Amino acid sequence: MIQRKVRPWLLAALRDTPVVLLHGPRQCGKTTLVRSIAENEHRARYLTLDDSTLLSAVTEDPQGFVESVEEPLVIDEVQRVPELFLAIKASVDRDRKPGRFLLTGSANVLLLPKLSETLAGRMEILQLWPLSQGELQGTREDFVDRIFDSENRFSTVEASEKKLSDRILAGGFPEAVSREQKGRRDKWFESYLTTLIQRDVRDLANIEGLTDLPRLLRLLASRVGSLQNFAEVSRATGFPQTTLKRYLSLLEASFLIQHTPAWSGNIGKRLVRSSKVFFTDTGILCHLLDADSQLFREDRKLFGRILENFVMTQLRKELSWSESRAKLFHFRSHSGEEVDFVLTDPRGALVGIEVKAAQSIKKNDLRGLRMMRETCGDKFLRGVILYTGSEVVPFGHDLVAVPIQNLWA
Repeated sequence: MIQRKVRPWLLAALRDTPVVLLHGPRQCGKTTLVRSIAENEHRARYLTLDDSTLLSAVTEDPQGFVESVEEPLVIDEVQRVPELFLAIKASVDRDRKPGRFLLTGSANVLLLPKLSETLAGRMEILQLWPLSQGELQGTREDFVDRIFDSENRFSTVEASEKKLSDRILAGGFPEAVSREQKGRRDKWFESYLTTLIQRDVRDLANIEGLTDLPRLLRLLASRVGSLQNFAEVSRATGFPQTTLKRYLSLLEASFLIQHTPAWSGNIGKRLVRSSKVFFTDTGILCHLLDADSQLFREDRKLFGRILENFVMTQLRKELSWSESRAKLFHFRSHSGEEVDFVLTDPRGALVGIEVKAAQSIKKNDLRGLRMMRETCGDKFLRGVILYTGSEVVPFGHDLVAVPIQNLWA
């Protein structure tokens, strides 16, 4: 079994917190992880609300269910009965013993305010994403912690764009990664999206027009990494902006897309404040774009945007277990200077990360990072360019170009 890097954090939470929720995309490995924990380190009974009989019983009487079952308890796909959160709250208010409930969910409860507020102070929420490259290879992943370190501990690599393309096309969903042929992966991605739209999104909101979502997803894929612009997307799809915003919220709550907010700091109105839209998995993104290695070679601009999305997914995954407790943003000035990603730690230190689909770095590639350094002043710790070359190339004391494989090697 592939070792998930969030596992130690999950076990630590179970030792001192009554309710622990592990949420993330459907089929990213949540069930495998919690069942393993329930059979080993934290012995518990496992139940899933994907079981139609159990689902009916719990829906009928959530409080009676909570009061009658043996603990500790693992409840899989808890978002299918939102009323369970209230029943668990009532039980935990009577007994706050750690490790009573381990829950999993395929909906982001942080975007569902009524659910997240119900168990405030009683529940710790942990994130599981599709497999990271380090998890797939069994290597240590501490890139985020290293870039906040005083030393630049980066490595030269043997660059291979073919291998990098293969990683991007496969994504990180365990089932998709296990299928070597692109055609077989595409069948899985197609089935995954159909299930997500027809069941998971409908579970979150019983609305009409869900048949329009595939068209919206393809449009979002073609604009990946762009600033969120409701007016443009509304014109392109014909959806009213109110409908569009609701659809986007549902897609984000289902962990299909995610927004990277703009970093603004306290420096007035010189920076753009719109978020950027990315896909949670590059395998799904490439499926929607019908992309392959040949398209990457022919359309370098598109490859650059997909590579940026790939880096975002790697950073998000590592942030879920990183010691630095950093947060992810992007940086863009009104004059058009931009940095793909900004990491900021609790002290306010800032690291800029630029992504380049090139095997060499030109002076112009540093423009955004230099603008960020000038804008942020003493808060700017360093700037890193992740590129497809093989050498670590310093550009002064606080700017460096690093092979992209340093994210997981």
